[in-house]
Amino acid sequence: MSLINSASRFARAAVRCAKHTDFKDCFLKGQHNSSRITSQLFSTSSVHRVQNVQTEHEPLTLSTEQNGIRTICLNNPKKRNALSLAMLQSLYHDLKRDQKDLRVIILTAKGRVFSAGHDLKELTPETGSDYHEEVFSTCTSVMNLIQDLDVPVIAQINGLATAAGCQLVATCDIAVASASSQFATPGVNVGLFCTTPAVAVGRSVPRKVAMEMLLTGHPISAQDALLHGLVSKVVPDDDVERETMKIAERICETSKRVSALGKATFYAQMALERRNAYRLAERIMVENLTLDDGIEGIEAFIQKRKPIWNRED
Repeated sequence: MSLINSASRFARAAVRCAKHTDFKDCFLKGQHNSSRITSQLFSTSSVHRVQNVQTEHEPLTLSTEQNGIRTICLNNPKKRNALSLAMLQSLYHDLKRDQKDLRVIILTAKGRVFSAGHDLKELTPETGSDYHEEVFSTCTSVMNLIQDLDVPVIAQINGLATAAGCQLVATCDIAVASASSQFATPGVNVGLFCTTPAVAVGRSVPRKVAMEMLLTGHPISAQDALLHGLVSKVVPDDDVERETMKIAERICETSKRVSALGKATFYAQMALERRNAYRLAERIMVENLTLDDGIEGIEAFIQKRKPIWNRED
């Protein structure tokens, strides 16, 4: 696992190198209508400061795991699965814990809204700037964690995903949406521009599409989200869970170490200029060939047999 960690550190260092003129030197050093739908888009639940608990004594997130696939379900449908501070803390915990035998994480939600984004009652003058900073920094930590994890994270959407909820979808590695799902960044309609959601959305869809979403707040359909790259696949509403699980099971058939290396490098190279991205990718390909699973995979291909991956971390 030390090689994976080393490669991941190298990939992250490469992003920092992008700011330098000479990448090689750095490389060597670092090895509907808007007003109607707006009322549905945001939650107005009261402020929660107690981690992982609802007033009704139900957990804010439900986590189950089987055969290396962890499913994390946002569990506050009465509040449209708002990403309150407590919800974000609970989500962060469920994402990060017990990574040893984990292969895939699926994010889903109870109810007809995947997530309506931040709880606006947490963002009033009464709660104060320090609390607001904690909300947004915790949300950023969740988003960064999703892409820093070794395992792929799949969003399973069957409903509305707006503001920070749309940000969550855009951040996941893969997103499977039901045909009736919708996506929006409607903060402008309530005087709070979706600046942090724009970071993830703007890296998933073309710039002009992102700006239209951000400046109008109008929702886009699942098909438009697919067309513009916000989601990976759109399926009938009744098939979304089945299709998501099919993708997760397929990932489980591959090498965990190779997937982890590939995921880390993908996000690192996307932040680089094209030539520097190729330099990074070349070096990681060479590193990949030294992994036990890299050697095994090629040998199995040549010998026309199924590879036997190393199951140890």
